[in-house]
Amino acid sequence: MNKKRRMFIRMIAASLVRRRSRMVVALLAIIVGATILAGLGMIYYDVPRQMSAQFRSYGANIIFMPSEGTFISDDAIRSAISVIPSSELEGYTPYRYENTSIHNIPVTLAGIDFTSVQKTSPYWHIEGEYPSSDGEVLLGAKVALSLGVKTGDKISALNSFEVTDNMDVSTVPEYEMYEDPATGDVYCDHQLDLTVTGIVETGGSEEEYAYISLNDIEYLTLVKRGYDIVEVSVASTSDNLSQYVTKINSDGQLSAKLIKRVTASETEVLTKLQSLVFIVTAVVLILTMICVATTMTAVIAERRREIGLRKALGADNSSIVGEFMSEGIVLGGIGGILGAVLGYVFAQLVSINVFGSGITFRPLLIPITIVVSVIVTGAACLIPIRNAVNVDPALVLKGE
Repeated sequence: MNKKRRMFIRMIAASLVRRRSRMVVALLAIIVGATILAGLGMIYYDVPRQMSAQFRSYGANIIFMPSEGTFISDDAIRSAISVIPSSELEGYTPYRYENTSIHNIPVTLAGIDFTSVQKTSPYWHIEGEYPSSDGEVLLGAKVALSLGVKTGDKISALNSFEVTDNMDVSTVPEYEMYEDPATGDVYCDHQLDLTVTGIVETGGSEEEYAYISLNDIEYLTLVKRGYDIVEVSVASTSDNLSQYVTKINSDGQLSAKLIKRVTASETEVLTKLQSLVFIVTAVVLILTMICVATTMTAVIAERRREIGLRKALGADNSSIVGEFMSEGIVLGGIGGILGAVLGYVFAQLVSINVFGSGITFRPLLIPITIVVSVIVTGAACLIPIRNAVNVDPALVLKGE
């Protein structure tokens, strides 16, 4: 390092130290701006993941339906699910519906897996508990009201149907079988005894069904078939969801659709939140520029005689601009480094308190924060530096 460069660095350091009270104010402003920039930047890019996780509590966002009036097979479900990355798949629940009667009141039964439904429909409010084995039922609130039953009561579901050749009736009691004398057709009034373990309240159509296990619904109907619908919960962006649906539909085994009330709300909230983060970041950076510009203006005002003397001794404008710009760059670099570190801490605190989970660290935002801090500080120094180079040595040295 040559003597000229060492002298320049010594001048910058001395200037910063001599006016440390003002420089500390400018540095704090830069640190605050960089902290907000880094913190909100991390939140901005992590919001889609966080919001998607939060919206999963409102239920599934994709629904599979049979194509061409058929039922959905297990193979079709596996093929469709394979399109969705396992890291994004929260869960899926097949539903099989059958009409039956309970205490002579028509009721629609829904055969489901009670473990998977807790992942795809976490918003269900259960009075009691989910069924844990066959022979138990979860009643919708409206069904429970019409039947006049409560948790712990015993009920019987009755299914009347014509016996066909593909049915195994070996386990059906003889008294449930009867023959039509006129046609010779055999009919069955098959009964399933159930224990009410819980009552589900959602305020929606879910309250209109009685939920039993898939094994029980097969036992009651004596028919094993596919499913009527499948609800799928995926933690991903709306654009990715649309791509998954398009790819699944192209296969043709089933029909996939987005549940608009969930995905549309998620997209709307996400857009507004990201816009708010962007606006707040821009406002903070503008305020940082104003604070730095004000501080540098005060510093230059204090050094007018020094600047005038240097110009009188032959210093050119470029050397004066270089000195003050270097001071600003040093402040911006230090503030950017500290702000990047504090920004991650800030983003972590916000994420934990707002979303209940940690933020994803993004290393690329650290150099971006430092570069933006230097640019903002340099831009803030432009007006004060222009005033510095316009100093008239003759007037300043006269004391005017």
